[in-house]
Amino acid sequence: MSALFHDYGSELISAIGIHTAYVLVSVAVGFALGLLLGILLSRIPQWSGVIIPLLSVFQTIPGLVFIGVLFIWWGSQPYTVIAALSVYAMFPVLKNTYTGILGVEDKYVEAACGCGMSPFQTLLQVELPLAMPTIIAGLRMAAIYTVSWAVLASMIGQGGLGNFVYRGTSSNNNTLILLGAIPAAILAIVFGAVIDLIQKKVTPRGLRKEVDK
Repeated sequence: MSALFHDYGSELISAIGIHTAYVLVSVAVGFALGLLLGILLSRIPQWSGVIIPLLSVFQTIPGLVFIGVLFIWWGSQPYTVIAALSVYAMFPVLKNTYTGILGVEDKYVEAACGCGMSPFQTLLQVELPLAMPTIIAGLRMAAIYTVSWAVLASMIGQGGLGNFVYRGTSSNNNTLILLGAIPAAILAIVFGAVIDLIQKKVTPRGLRKEVDK
C-alpha cells in the first residue's frame, strides 16, 4: 500500500482536486441555469410540453458524444468539460424545479395573493420554499451524476480521476481502475451527504417531517 501511494500519491491527490473542481463548478452553473429555466417554464407551462420532451431526448445523448462535439468546436480546454457537464447537470434541476413549483397547492398561492403579495414575492416567499425539497432532490441527482460524468474529462486530456480509470482499462491494470473508481465513489457519497444536510436546512420546518419520511 505504501509503495502504491509512493508511486501514485501526488498524482492521485491532483486528480481528486481537478475532479472535485469540475463537479463543483459544473453543478453550480447547472443549478443556476436549471433553476432559472424551471421557473420560466412554470410561468409558461404551455411551452413545457415541447421543451421538456426535447430536453429529455437531448439527455439521452451519451456524454462522451456531447463532450466530443464540444472538443471539435473548442478544443481541449477546461471550459469544454465544464460546459458539457453543466448542461447535463442542468436537466434534473430544471425538471424538479418545474415539477416542484407546479406541485405547490393553489391554496397557498391564493393566500399569498390575498395578503397583497406580488407574483415575484409569491414566488420567492411561498412557491420556491415549498418546492425546495423537490428542487434540492434534483440538485442531489445532478451532483452524483456529475461525479461520474466528470470521468470523461480525461478523454480530451483534461485530467481528473478518469485518467486512472482509462489507463487501467487500456493496460488491464485493476489497481489503476480502483484508484480512479474508489475516490469517485467516495466523492459521490460526500456530495450526496452534504446536499442532504442542505436540504434539511432549506426545507420549511413544517415540511421536514414529510421529507424525513
